[in-house]
Amino acid sequence: MSERLFGTDGLRGRVNTYPLTAEMALRLGLAAGTVFRSEECRRKVIIGKDTRLSGYMFESALTAGLCAAGMDVYQVGPLPTPAIAFLTRNMRADFGVVISASHNPYHDNGIKFFDREGFKLPDEIENRMAELILDKDHQWDYPASNQIGRAKRIVDAPGRYIVYLKNSFPQQLTLDGLRVVIDCANGANYKIAPLALEELGAEVFRLGTDPNGLNINYQCGSLHPEGLQAKVREVRADIGLALDGDADRLLVVDEKGRLLDGDQIMAICADDLLKKGKLRNNTLVGTVMSNMALEVFMQQRGGTLLRSKVGDRYVIEAMRQHDANLGGEQSGHLIFRDYGTTGDGLLAALQILRIMRETGKPLSELASLLKPYPQVLLNVKVTRKIPFTECEKLMQAQKDVEEQLAGKGRVLLRYSGTENLCRIMVEGENEDLVRRSAQLLAEVADLELR
Repeated sequence: MSERLFGTDGLRGRVNTYPLTAEMALRLGLAAGTVFRSEECRRKVIIGKDTRLSGYMFESALTAGLCAAGMDVYQVGPLPTPAIAFLTRNMRADFGVVISASHNPYHDNGIKFFDREGFKLPDEIENRMAELILDKDHQWDYPASNQIGRAKRIVDAPGRYIVYLKNSFPQQLTLDGLRVVIDCANGANYKIAPLALEELGAEVFRLGTDPNGLNINYQCGSLHPEGLQAKVREVRADIGLALDGDADRLLVVDEKGRLLDGDQIMAICADDLLKKGKLRNNTLVGTVMSNMALEVFMQQRGGTLLRSKVGDRYVIEAMRQHDANLGGEQSGHLIFRDYGTTGDGLLAALQILRIMRETGKPLSELASLLKPYPQVLLNVKVTRKIPFTECEKLMQAQKDVEEQLAGKGRVLLRYSGTENLCRIMVEGENEDLVRRSAQLLAEVADLELR
């Protein structure tokens, strides 16, 4: 196949621009239905979405394609990505579909899939679907007219998900007396997250809970936590929680208004599980972007940090391969395999709140467990993604930087899986050296890859 249709997180792009068109969504529904219908299945699909204006268009097009292929479609409306993974398992569906571009602006959208166990589809199945979609001359094997699928709306899906979340929180604990600020990024969790926290007893202050189809992720949520930090200080909250558009990632603000990233959250949770003997195989799964300080942190406690490629699907693959029950990304994708199969921002928030309740410690004290090394990440727009080994000047610049870091830091070059960007990361003990080195590499990359 000459064209790679799916990226690291499904199909994604700008709305009404190839490949994110209604026609492609219709063909995608036909392809998914055809591929899964060829196997033993119940012909049952869950479709959820975030709050983007284009979600209605893609939901209708996908539903039409899936029904035409003989699949029954259960539409659940705006719900977080992890809720679709849960409902796919809970409702015994053959697969689940999420219409979302996660942290991207409203003018983007995407379509991603979960298998019947709630895990993202392997490349093999995505490629089979892509072959059908991209073959303009493909003759679809339509079922008989009395075998086409039905479409139904499931109105109690939010309640099912809230019960699932609350079951991950100890029965004997409540959030009574805690002041919590939550920023839902005007996204998929704008209703459920505040309600779940209030049902557990928290006093909740809401941000980013008024979606209009165009304001998802706009100056709010995990991409823009400044408003959350200010609100935490204003109302003297115990914690601030920042979700993204599809609520599969979480960043946290302590009671002093200081931001914690995914590495710091993982350190808190890994330390808690290690002390209880519940961190399976004493292993935490991060990515190549995870801070070096996290690796040292785990070593000092007799544990191990395993690194996967960037992308929560790769973190989950590594967790399954090494039988780990905690993993995540610096960006805030956090996976607790004892409870779920994908990143879940609200579930992760409940784990942090549980630890605060059980230890009686403020979040700032828990966060002091890990002091990240200075780390600089720069994005360089590129017009081509050639192997870095073929970039002679960039390879020489990287070698020079690594010699200056002298084993007390590292360099990582990678291409974005969803955008035309070269991502350059440098970290180490010397912050000035790290910043100079990252800027140098960015300048070389801009010249060689533009």
